[in-house]
Amino acid sequence: IKRGRAGKCSQDQLENGVKGESGASDDELTSDILSHCSSASETTSVLEEGTGGEQVDEQTAQEETEDKLKQCIDNLMDKSAKTRLAALESLRQAFSSKVLYDFLTERRLTVSDCLERSLKKGGGEEQAAAATVFALLCIQLEGGDEAEEGFKVLRPILTALLMDNSASIAARQSCARALGMCCYVSAAEEGEDLIKSLALLESIFMTSYPNREGALPTPKPGSPGLHSAALQAWSLLVTLCPASRLKVLLDLHLPKLQACLQSNDVNYRIAAGETIALLVELGRDIDEVEDSEGLCECLKSLATDGNKHRAKNDRRKQRSIFREVLHYIENEDFTEEKIRFGVESVYIDSWMRRRIYDAFKEILESGVRHHLQFNPLLRDIFGLGPPIILDATVKGNKITRFEKHLFNSAAFKARTKQRNKVRDKRADVM
Repeated sequence: IKRGRAGKCSQDQLENGVKGESGASDDELTSDILSHCSSASETTSVLEEGTGGEQVDEQTAQEETEDKLKQCIDNLMDKSAKTRLAALESLRQAFSSKVLYDFLTERRLTVSDCLERSLKKGGGEEQAAAATVFALLCIQLEGGDEAEEGFKVLRPILTALLMDNSASIAARQSCARALGMCCYVSAAEEGEDLIKSLALLESIFMTSYPNREGALPTPKPGSPGLHSAALQAWSLLVTLCPASRLKVLLDLHLPKLQACLQSNDVNYRIAAGETIALLVELGRDIDEVEDSEGLCECLKSLATDGNKHRAKNDRRKQRSIFREVLHYIENEDFTEEKIRFGVESVYIDSWMRRRIYDAFKEILESGVRHHLQFNPLLRDIFGLGPPIILDATVKGNKITRFEKHLFNSAAFKARTKQRNKVRDKRADVM
């Protein structure tokens, strides 16, 4: 089944939904397409009933939106770097805020060719934007055959840029995130592709690991951000690994990541802590993790860190995250989140689920709720089923708490079964 990996990574239960978050897209680099897309998205659903209200011509609005998108695609081939960058930003915001599968299926080769050109010949800012738009394109194409074909073409280019020490840090970070997301949605059925992507991302963040004497290397400017992006992309792909592969990863990375908790960069410390929690959770699923007093002691010091040489906001952020990590390591108890969108909601009830959700939120930003509601790929991954179409009379109805409980219980069991199936399926390949 095409989305077998999704069912697995989507260890889900749910009723759908998503957190409101990430600030909305901002720059004025964008053309007027964003405002148009925004207004169009408000009118593409059910027409509101009301006396004397004007009905919106949805078809006309859709055609206008597509005309503006076509112009943006044409602008990707412009000689002016400023024009290309503005077009990429407009496409990024449009791809984040709307589901455009039909429109993009017909133009995916053109868009892919333009993104390839930007990745090869553009400056750092353009390369970073192109990598992000490509990740969004794979999400828009719902991880299907078209997305897989595009990923096979652009993966070598993303890889080369990620490994290029002379490239801008922003571009390399964006390539790391795109590589993880595109592999997750487009190529995870192929065990070989998954292994190659894991190894590539490891080669980036493992340079932050301690040396033989146990000392952490002195980070180069910008490298902690790159290491964090690679580690987070890697941990997303780890959620797809079968038990046999997980055993190898746990033995290799858990001790080294614990040492990285002493990094001077707060964001990298947090990324390492969250990855440790995820690995411990996955390890406990296969009975491969032993309790570590040393790890708990280290986590306690970070959860109560009061060092004055660190910024107050950094200390607050760090203490909050590491209290959660420590609580899970000691008690196997995850602080559940409920993310709502429309009449649906989705539960973030594990570190694995949080990593998957955060990865999509980072790429889609504030549009993540719209995609949870309408994008079949995300709905499949989070176990939400087909998109729900509601009219004004149904929108006000709510299911009872008992009905929610029954639904979530059934979804939890289904998720566990699917997850085990997928791991068994990949064990031989990997």
